[in-house]
Amino acid sequence: MSEALPDIVAPGLAVVFCGINPGMLAAATGHHFAGRGNRFWRVVHLAGFTPVQLLPEDDRAFLRYGYGLTTAVARPTARAAMLSRIEIVAAASAFEAKIAGLAPRYIAFLGKMALSAITGKRDIEWGLQAGTFGGARAWVLPNPSGLNRAFSLDELVTAYRELHAAAFAMPVEAP
Repeated sequence: MSEALPDIVAPGLAVVFCGINPGMLAAATGHHFAGRGNRFWRVVHLAGFTPVQLLPEDDRAFLRYGYGLTTAVARPTARAAMLSRIEIVAAASAFEAKIAGLAPRYIAFLGKMALSAITGKRDIEWGLQAGTFGGARAWVLPNPSGLNRAFSLDELVTAYRELHAAAFAMPVEAP
């Protein structure tokens, strides 16, 4: 088993979705959001990011739609809570440089944990953040993990739709 789940990224994407770290099944299979209980693929489809619901084994097709997948920390764990704040902070500089090199329009953090640890801020809000991360506009979405039942499917879809709308909003021209 690989210690890291390969990124699915390319320069200039509309959105790079950032999980905290790979789950054990994702790392073992080499596919993002592979757990049966993970709602990521269903949510991004229902929110309008993909015309069909992708399966974890189709994760590389996500690039065709202008989106990428990465993690803030490469080490797989059974639960993100098994990562220490120190471990996330230690990965932050290289992670931010990676995002800067890829230059996506948005970096979407799935959950508040990684961005909070990286920035040292405890009062992270959902949605668009005031600052950028690696030059990309930062957005925080609820984590779609099956372990996170604080958000219903409808609430997840609504939150992800807001990012989709922002990422594809047409600029308003002055009259």
